Amino acid sequence: MNTYYRLLRYSSKYWKYLSLSIVCTIIFALLNGASVYLSIPLLDTLFNSGAATTSAAGAGTVNEVSTSILPDFILDIKEGFSNSFNDFIFAGGKTEALFRICIIIFAAFILKNIAGYFQAYFLNYVEQGIVRDLRDAAYEQLHKLPISYFKSERVGNLISIIVNDVTAVQNSVSATFLNLIREPLSIIVFLGIAISISWELTLISLVTLPFSAGIISWIGIKLRKYSQRIQEKIADITSVIQETISGVKIVKAFGTENYENNKFKKETGGYFRMVLKITRVRNLSSPITEILSVGVGVVIIYYGGTMVLNNNEIKASEFLGFLFAIFQLLPPIKELSGVNNRIQESSAAGDRIFEIIDTQPDIVNKENAIPVTEFKSEVVFEKVGFAYPDEPGEKVLENINFSVNKGEVVALVGPSGGGKSTLVDLLPRFYDVTSGAIKFDGTDIRDLKIEDLRKFIGIVTQETILFNDSIKNNICYGSTNFSEEKIVEAAKIANAHNFIVEMPNGYDTEIGERGVKLSGGQRQRLAIARALLKNPEIMIFDEATSALDNESEKLVQEALDRLMKSRTVVVIAHRLSTIKNADKILVLQDGNIIQSGSHDSLLEQGGLYKKLYEMQFRDK
Repeated sequence: MNTYYRLLRYSSKYWKYLSLSIVCTIIFALLNGASVYLSIPLLDTLFNSGAATTSAAGAGTVNEVSTSILPDFILDIKEGFSNSFNDFIFAGGKTEALFRICIIIFAAFILKNIAGYFQAYFLNYVEQGIVRDLRDAAYEQLHKLPISYFKSERVGNLISIIVNDVTAVQNSVSATFLNLIREPLSIIVFLGIAISISWELTLISLVTLPFSAGIISWIGIKLRKYSQRIQEKIADITSVIQETISGVKIVKAFGTENYENNKFKKETGGYFRMVLKITRVRNLSSPITEILSVGVGVVIIYYGGTMVLNNNEIKASEFLGFLFAIFQLLPPIKELSGVNNRIQESSAAGDRIFEIIDTQPDIVNKENAIPVTEFKSEVVFEKVGFAYPDEPGEKVLENINFSVNKGEVVALVGPSGGGKSTLVDLLPRFYDVTSGAIKFDGTDIRDLKIEDLRKFIGIVTQETILFNDSIKNNICYGSTNFSEEKIVEAAKIANAHNFIVEMPNGYDTEIGERGVKLSGGQRQRLAIARALLKNPEIMIFDEATSALDNESEKLVQEALDRLMKSRTVVVIAHRLSTIKNADKILVLQDGNIIQSGSHDSLLEQGGLYKKLYEMQFRDK
């Protein structure tokens, strides 16, 4: 239940709306009871000849009062109210009494439904507010988590948690603030009416409660387990959809549509079977509770009927009013029987949501982290070693030593898997070193404010990440402070302006998800324009031209050359022709720097760099 209580704490900020909903719920329950209670004087008016002296509230015989379990002061209040009510209703003839009762019943139903409408509105405001806050909290937490977290989590699973699991939590809110307030109030009101008429019959009607409670508890335990499995199945389905859509070109190229269809059908089949299982269990509580209740109801009808026919301990109008009250108890009892089920299902979803929210990022600002206001001289890698958190025994980098002076261009080359991308990921603290240190102007970057450090760093990668938005919003991503002139200027420097103005809506053209409406070269030039507009002092290029054709590469390389001017640059190069003029070239192999120097000096040294160079240019 800890998860459930934690979910409810999100309602505290909506206490005003919650209070109004509870007030409306109380009014609804009282008026609902009043509408049933009024059936007694109505029946007396229609069927009793002595209507003017009939007790509308069923004050009962002396024998009933003497054996009542109600305290005397309550009986006095009841009798006083009954007499006053009777005096008002039955003042005059039976026709006038009937008219008054009809008007009162009509008014009671109108007010009850008005209260029910506002109760539903205020509660829905609270429900949707909690859903929004939970979704916002989970999404915000995702941005705090390190890159390593997303390498071990499926994207589809995270999407499913934020979309589907958060929606499932809504049920627990309505179950608590609607069912656990309105239904018990309704039960109390109708039970009070029933007890005031006959406590013996009421006692008989309560024998179903222990059986129902046991069944409900057993079903709730089953539901929580099954609900968690259902949420996991939804996550599996979401993952398959996400992966298939992202890789649709590969699916079609390899002709694996049937394979993907069968994989999807396998997941939906598992979900189908799990839903049927949880439906079978969930739907047990309501019919069992109703069968038990109706069984007891039949006994009550027989026993109460004999009281009316033989002993005259209760009047016919009172007995019918009692039956109305008792059978009005069934709907709220049935609703309550499902409350525990919904709470358990929502708690299972809540466990998955809080698993994200409670995940503590391992890359955070230290206490009293040092702010960074400028980049003065150099970045130094001192004996840097690194291993991924989930593979601590496998070193990706070991004993890395080099410096990058301000205004210098440093290139990283080497075979795939040598640790180049991992090395540049350490500078903006996407990961933290496992040994050694990276120093920014002499200060360990782990002692600096992360947000300040990253303001000085811009990144252009081989896999260009763009958003389903306009070209203009992609270039000025994350900021609305840039003027139209600045955006156009950045696009011109990035060799992007010409193709942008040829687009249907120019800079306002929507480029689709991940920039699917653009070519690879166009996407890369937009990414460069975005980096230019940020105007960072340190630029990282991670094989930014390796996936481009010759024409696109030329345009992108020109843009990169402009971007490199007057900046400190770390570039991972696949094509060695692009880094001939680098101030320093580092050759990485198996996580170690095995060569360093200028392009000409490395060719003179021979070794791996010369071998790579000759492999690229031997046919030219």
